[in-house]
Amino acid sequence: MFMNSELVKKHKISIEGNKNAAQTIVFAHGFGTDQTAWDKVKKAFAADYKLLLYDNVGGGSSDMAAFSPIKYSTLYTYADDLLAIANEFELKNAIIVAHSVSGMIALLAAIKAPHHFSKMIFIGASPRYLNDSGYIGGFTQEALDSMYETMRTNYYAWVSGFSAAAMGNADKPELGQGFAVTLGAIRPDIALSVAKVIFESDVRNRLKEINKEILLIHAHNDIAVPVEVAEYLHENISGSKLVFVDAEGHFPHISAPQEVISAIKDFIE
Repeated sequence: MFMNSELVKKHKISIEGNKNAAQTIVFAHGFGTDQTAWDKVKKAFAADYKLLLYDNVGGGSSDMAAFSPIKYSTLYTYADDLLAIANEFELKNAIIVAHSVSGMIALLAAIKAPHHFSKMIFIGASPRYLNDSGYIGGFTQEALDSMYETMRTNYYAWVSGFSAAAMGNADKPELGQGFAVTLGAIRPDIALSVAKVIFESDVRNRLKEINKEILLIHAHNDIAVPVEVAEYLHENISGSKLVFVDAEGHFPHISAPQEVISAIKDFIE
């Protein structure tokens, strides 16, 4: 099929794996990473599935000219981007594996156009990162404001600290350093704009609208998404399955890929 070269350039779209396979797996990365975050996981599915990987606008090797802080002031814009990709590649009943914010982006996309997706796997997803009355999200507004200020005044120092804390696995510092590379490659003003949109998003009121088979994968000691959030998602997404993998930090697909691969395979096969 003829591919929209502008869309491919916008998201650095990559089609890999078994291109003749009947089913496609879409891999969607989280904030501060890009599609290379899936390098250790995607190999396990390359023989049996067509694989579609892309970079969210504002991150990775996406077209930075496509980013606008006004346009990308809501997760719905990212969901529309995902649907544009799904339409272009005529995805039907695809499996999507989405990390962090891309979990809720995928959820919004599937609510709007359910035919594109069948099973959905969300890794370290959160419908709201801010604490609220009767809800533990993990962050206070004061903590976020302090983080934004550090991002504004000394971005690369923030990158160094945040990447290590979010990755965890202090015995494997190279993992945090790898995250620091992709996070540090983002233009500081774009990173700040995107961080605000993510950390102040709230899609709790949409959770009951999704009607898909959904696997929620969470790791232990995730500074971005506490266990209460995982349980909240499980309680509010009908029929969802919650699995805690033997891993720590916000990036189990990077730090413990085999655990994540096993959980996904148990769910989709």
